[in-house]
Amino acid sequence: MTRKKSHCSFCGDKFTIKKEGTAYRYYCISCDKYYHDNPLPVVSIILVKDRKILLVKRKREPHRGKWCLPMGFAAAGESIENAAKRELNEKTGLNAQITGLVDVDSGISETYGDLLFLTFEAGLPQGEIYAGADTANVMFFPLDSMPALSFPSNIKAFEKFLGNKLDYWAIVDSFQMSMNGSQEHARIGKFMSDKLIQLIEENAEYIGNQWLNDVRTNNSTPTYWDFDPQKSMQRNKKVISQFSKWLGGFYCDHDIRRLYSDLGEVRKTEGYRLSEIISALSLTRKHIWEFALSNGMWNKTEDIYAVLELDRRMMMFFDKASFYVAKGYEINY
Repeated sequence: MTRKKSHCSFCGDKFTIKKEGTAYRYYCISCDKYYHDNPLPVVSIILVKDRKILLVKRKREPHRGKWCLPMGFAAAGESIENAAKRELNEKTGLNAQITGLVDVDSGISETYGDLLFLTFEAGLPQGEIYAGADTANVMFFPLDSMPALSFPSNIKAFEKFLGNKLDYWAIVDSFQMSMNGSQEHARIGKFMSDKLIQLIEENAEYIGNQWLNDVRTNNSTPTYWDFDPQKSMQRNKKVISQFSKWLGGFYCDHDIRRLYSDLGEVRKTEGYRLSEIISALSLTRKHIWEFALSNGMWNKTEDIYAVLELDRRMMMFFDKASFYVAKGYEINY
């Protein structure tokens, strides 16, 4: 149990209890001073590398033999960040810079009394990992298969950390996938912009109508003015469908080359100029983009990213389509 204070550390006289404001505190009559029994600061460190979290197994009570974040008391005379870096090194052998404060919590220990828990995030570690003097083991665990954390303050801080990171990691994963550019297998549900793709597919009729009104009045596409509007509409919906299938991985680049080379060759025989075909594709992209903007959700960072990611993916598809249309148009030119 926590030992209660009984005597003043300045004069040695016995404390009394006296009310200060709304709180009752230790009071020394001789010194005429209140004694503020402040909570002890405890630092904890969340260090994640390659989606794995660093945990230590405790060698001492409380929770001996259980896993927790690297943690310990801050010492007098050191900054709270230096305390976090010191505890990380003492418990695991690693050195790392503190990159931010994750959470602040409070609690009561039977041994130490009132405690103030400050949990920090650390950056990429340096050094050789090993178990410190009061650590039974130290390991990196995958986030989805880590052992239970021993302390409520650890659990609370980790849940807050994970909640903040999930959106960021989703953006990183989606960006890396989109940079790859490969569409060799189905990837529906893996890109952040996939929810917008689904919305576009469900509203292909509306987008097609907007495109049709534009292409039948635009000065860059005069041949489309007199062409059967229903056939033009069906052709445009087919382009939107091919765009969606390519994004989902159901079409590879070879399919796009074949489809749009054939399209360029057919449109040439129908009397369209190459510039008109390229302009019509550009107008399709324009109306997909305008629809996405009008239905995008702008309250969250990941939603803004999804719209921007969609724009990049559209650029890749329509650039490929335009190139192969031109190649097909040039056949027997």
